[in-house]
Amino acid sequence: MNSGGSRQPTSSSGCEACVHHDYCVVGAGPSGLQLGYFLQMSGRNYVIFDRSSKAGSFYELYPRHRKLISINKRHTGRKNAEYNMRHDWNSLLSHDDSLRMTRYSRQMFPDAQVLLDYLDDFQRKLNISVQFNTNIQNLRTESAPAMADGHIYRMEDQRGQQYSCRTIILATGMSVPNIPTMKGIDLARGYESVSVDPEDFEGKAVLILGRGNAAFEVADSLYGSTSLIHLIGRSRVRLAWSTHYVGDLRAVNNGLLDTYQLKSLDGLAESSLEEMKLEAKGNKIHLVLDPERSDTDEDTFDNYAFREPYDVVIRALGFTFDDSIFANGTSAVSRGKALTKKYPAINHNYESVDTRGLFYAGTASHSLDFRKSAGGFIHGFRYTARTLHRLLEWRYEQVQWPALSLPRLDLFNTILRRINEASGTYQMFQVLGDVAVFSKDGQTVRYLEEFPLQLLHQLPEHSGIPTPGAVLVVVMEYGRNFSGADKDTFREDRAKGEPSEADLSNFLHPVLYFYKTLPSGMDMSKKSSKDTLPQPDYLHHFVEDFHAFWDASHSHILPLRRFLENVYEADQREFFSASCFQIAMTMGNSPESCQHRYLRGMGLVGADDATNFPLSSRL
Repeated sequence: MNSGGSRQPTSSSGCEACVHHDYCVVGAGPSGLQLGYFLQMSGRNYVIFDRSSKAGSFYELYPRHRKLISINKRHTGRKNAEYNMRHDWNSLLSHDDSLRMTRYSRQMFPDAQVLLDYLDDFQRKLNISVQFNTNIQNLRTESAPAMADGHIYRMEDQRGQQYSCRTIILATGMSVPNIPTMKGIDLARGYESVSVDPEDFEGKAVLILGRGNAAFEVADSLYGSTSLIHLIGRSRVRLAWSTHYVGDLRAVNNGLLDTYQLKSLDGLAESSLEEMKLEAKGNKIHLVLDPERSDTDEDTFDNYAFREPYDVVIRALGFTFDDSIFANGTSAVSRGKALTKKYPAINHNYESVDTRGLFYAGTASHSLDFRKSAGGFIHGFRYTARTLHRLLEWRYEQVQWPALSLPRLDLFNTILRRINEASGTYQMFQVLGDVAVFSKDGQTVRYLEEFPLQLLHQLPEHSGIPTPGAVLVVVMEYGRNFSGADKDTFREDRAKGEPSEADLSNFLHPVLYFYKTLPSGMDMSKKSSKDTLPQPDYLHHFVEDFHAFWDASHSHILPLRRFLENVYEADQREFFSASCFQIAMTMGNSPESCQHRYLRGMGLVGADDATNFPLSSRL
């Protein structure tokens, strides 16, 4: 297994002084380590660079008050390891069962130091190749026609050592504090450096700029000591329990909502910070409207919300991408649009929109599912890192996407197993999905797990798997009109229980899309932004389930069988051998399951070892 560096001849790298790697990963945080694990297991020539001396150094400082907000659920009532990862939000994927955060802490929301210890163990125990204390800079491309992408990446570290890489993956996260352009912002203390000792705020009036988890984390730690806390942000508070987006305000941080709604001096307000400014008067700080940017004058209102001054102003507006690694003038740092402008602009294969061979992993790739799924967090990007690795394996190594080959009849049980166990599609709902690719005659299937749904129309190009026939896509979805900051997600009729109303399900549930032929690029471009995929030939919703386990005979299993029978135009019931014999003797045309049983008995098809659901469970 070659994970070390190598000095390549000039004809390959064009730089005799360079240490060359096929894959260079920048950043040894969770996403960098996760990608490194897959590169290590596949035996690739790779290295991970990190400027610090320890894996996951971001968590040495953040979160400032040390409590993680990712769930560490140790007990689920089940022993299935894949299923349990649905509710373990901190562990990375590996073959080593000892490397689970649930073994490191008994707390539901562990201390950040525990995660640091875990990441250090993950790197050392799995022997992931990390070159610490290496600050990569001046990243650039140079022409190299012999290379796969027509160029090669060059860079240096702080000691002047030069490196060349065929493919580079930035896993540096979002580490630069977001600082607004408002006047007087230098009067505010940054989240990254403000004191975490409540005694320093005893009896003081505090203004916090920000409305996300960082701002509320600070407020939650201080509101027992302050005289009042006001929070201000551009938009209204988005509660994670209403939006189903883990990046919105979590209950573990939102204690100040009580003191606001119960009129105990604390408060929230919405306003554009760019239209305001901070002014120091004596030892107090005033938040006032900027007459150069605002048409409103607070002097005309004697109940202006911010008429009283503050002792302390804290800036807690999140983070943005650090592009200082790039050489001056590079075009590789285009940003996303609108809400995603703090992220690098990337395509759905995690590649830069500007430069081939430059990819993003982890939080830096979250623009693809921002405010939708969990790709900005460990329990999401551990799966997108695996997806990226599979994309790279086909593109550069000609290794096909892993696929299970099975007879069509076994697809029923494979679907049941995946919707009730799979963690990747559960956490990356509406972003990653399973794809069953049918043979030309429709009798056999190749089953791909966790494929990027927005690349469905290009599945052969990105996976190496041809699509000669129909495709069936298994997706997890929330109801499209259910989630939102303005929705009453606790309303009395929030859930559906009848299979006939499955398409009206609000909570997370499986949805099956069947296409007679692979959707085209035009089909993908025409779909609404609210639609996961283009309109299929056949669509099936599983009715939502209180336990999020779709194994009820009448509500889940029977409707699935009938859906597949409608798609196949064939009986999908399972019969005992005696019944098969009787049907063959009396009707002359055996059901598909009888023919499959005969072929299996003859050793012409494999045993059904792809499921935990017995064939007798079908109705």
